[in-house]
Amino acid sequence: MSLSALFSQALRAASTAASQSPFDESTQDLVRSSLADLTALSARIVGLSLFSPNETLEDISTRDLIYLAVPFALAEVQGRVRVSEPAEDIANVRQSQRHLNKFVSSLEDYEIVSETERKLHAQDPAAIKDPASRRELKIKQFQQEKDLRGKIEAVRKRRGLLPAEGVTESDLDLIASLLPKSSPADDDDEEDSEVEDALRETTLLLLRLCYVQAQSQLLSSAQQLQMLENFARSPPPQLPRPPAEQDRRGKERAADDAMWKLDAPRGLGPDGKGPILDAQNKPLRPFTLLPAGTSDRARLAAQVFGPDHRLPTMTVDQLLEIEQAQGKFISGGGPASENALTSSEQLDLDSQMDGTREGAEKEEMKRQKDENWARFTDENPRGAGNTMNRG
Repeated sequence: MSLSALFSQALRAASTAASQSPFDESTQDLVRSSLADLTALSARIVGLSLFSPNETLEDISTRDLIYLAVPFALAEVQGRVRVSEPAEDIANVRQSQRHLNKFVSSLEDYEIVSETERKLHAQDPAAIKDPASRRELKIKQFQQEKDLRGKIEAVRKRRGLLPAEGVTESDLDLIASLLPKSSPADDDDEEDSEVEDALRETTLLLLRLCYVQAQSQLLSSAQQLQMLENFARSPPPQLPRPPAEQDRRGKERAADDAMWKLDAPRGLGPDGKGPILDAQNKPLRPFTLLPAGTSDRARLAAQVFGPDHRLPTMTVDQLLEIEQAQGKFISGGGPASENALTSSEQLDLDSQMDGTREGAEKEEMKRQKDENWARFTDENPRGAGNTMNRG
């Protein structure tokens, strides 16, 4: 089987597994099959010396360029393997990190990504304390990823490779669409220069897009690995003791309680209903004086809940629902609200979508908003309502 056919088979199985439930055994069979094909493909690429550290980007042919994405695909499929033990989960995450680091290093060695892109995506937004700087970094990273996807879509549109309407393609589907379709016997045939240039441009853009995704996955996997290691270091829950040990401890506790317990008053029968007073009229056990008549007992029982008692008319959950409907609870806030874009920032970001209908509408909304704000500042100059504390 050729390299392109093996790569296509692995990507097809991974794409099918991504659309199914990860808990189904059939899905895991697809994941294992894709992982085995990608591992074999990676070994064949190393055996053929397809890429050499002594080469530059210009030395790599357009047909072979797409195989730089094999470690990225391996990391994607490795992350979909379902495991049951924490140790296996930790090993799985570390293996994915190794694939991602290999992919990132290869793209940086061949200088496929610029120095600006490296610095932009090497930063962790969670490590930035200033909310404004953190928000600005997220906007820049999102805008760069969006620009790459737009360029890929534009090049594929020129070549007529866009998917059917309503079909959403993943990164693995994009990789599969750029695989060479010809057989090894056709390798010597010269492709049209314009088509080859467009294919090379699309492949490089896709590799840069995968680089962005890989850097994001490395940050999230580092956090996931820290959580898994902390969980593994925590002490295991105590298992219930065997019945024999429980009986022994129960007997020891009962003997200890009996040693320190006060002597029970004598004269009580087995049912605890012996005489109340002894011969000297001293109480032998606690007792309560009650009316002797049954009518008095009925009267006292009827007074337990009188008209002046206020009983609950609703549950606590019903009360909380009413309080929330009346707006007495403050919702929102927290890290999610802090990291989210404001309405002005979102409008500014949406207005930059050039060439789309939505971008034109958002740009018009932003223009009207700026015009209204300029009119308001002209009509209400700074300090116009200040009475200088004169009432």
